[in-house]
Amino acid sequence: MKILDLYVARHVLGGFFIVLLVVAGLDMLFALVEEMKDVEGAYTFSEALKYVALTGPRRLYEFIPLSSLIGCLLGLGILASSSELTVMRAAGISTFGIIVAVMKPVLVIIVMALSLGEFVVPHSEQSAQSHRQVMQTGNSIISDASRVWHRDEMTFLQINAVIPDGTVRGVTRYEFNDDMTLARASYAKTGHYDGQMWQLKNIRETRFPKSSDVSSPELAGLSTDLLKKETWSSGLTPELLKVVMVKPANLSMSGLASYSSYLEEQGLASSQYRVAFWTKLLLPAAVFALVLVAVSFIFGPLRSVTLGQRLITGIIVGLTFKLTQDILGPTSAVFGFSPFIAVMTPIVICTALGFWLLNRAK
Repeated sequence: MKILDLYVARHVLGGFFIVLLVVAGLDMLFALVEEMKDVEGAYTFSEALKYVALTGPRRLYEFIPLSSLIGCLLGLGILASSSELTVMRAAGISTFGIIVAVMKPVLVIIVMALSLGEFVVPHSEQSAQSHRQVMQTGNSIISDASRVWHRDEMTFLQINAVIPDGTVRGVTRYEFNDDMTLARASYAKTGHYDGQMWQLKNIRETRFPKSSDVSSPELAGLSTDLLKKETWSSGLTPELLKVVMVKPANLSMSGLASYSSYLEEQGLASSQYRVAFWTKLLLPAAVFALVLVAVSFIFGPLRSVTLGQRLITGIIVGLTFKLTQDILGPTSAVFGFSPFIAVMTPIVICTALGFWLLNRAK
């Protein structure tokens, strides 16, 4: 049985890695072509290539569920086409035994996915975005390439880039009074966190008079100053800022949990971060559900079709699964139901479909 497990695992993992590398490789190629339109100045072709390479782990991670489905269809399809699955069953190996043999290498895929998503992708993606923003924007105040806005109590801020060491570049802040009138606008070229507060350098600030103090259209009392340094007290830490600079889907579960709590403390919506958290946490269940569907297809409706038909079916099912999750996530925020339900619904549907098809195959 151990030899059989290794034989099945070799086909499943072989199909998985072939599909993953091909799909992720094509995605990186298209991304590089897309980056070519932004190549100018300091952002050269080599810098664009470096950016795309740094996003590689994220692209691999995103395609793991789809690749597990198609790779399983590919690996088991080869065994089915050569009648090896039929021989296994004739030798006394039950369908359940074959499913167990398939699920063992899936554990390797899940461990790889969790390791990438929790330890590699957050750092590589943050480095990629910071590198791209620094090369494209330098210290410009506002950049079309990196409009990262955030609210911290009564202050709205925009940050050009967060360097991996925690340094920030291009910090624009708009501070409002309690009546939501603009009190101060400032721009700092750089800043670093000393463990308790932010130390900003090279600041240009503009202070606005209160509306009751304005006696003419020229805004009497408006003042502009240049400061060498300023201490800024904020609940934002370098760790939280790194979260702000990266899309929720590319963050670690710990980062998503801490930032969601921070947003809720600020009275801000955290639904997209909660959806991303549950998506990552339930990724093992999603992979198992998709692989179960692949196995049920091999023993059920796709047992005698061509390899091309299996791959097309796998692509359709995988994309439908991802599209459903992508739609239900924002829908949960609009209609107010749990992000857990939004993420779990496609998984439950796939699992039920897999068991139903396997039961029919008997």
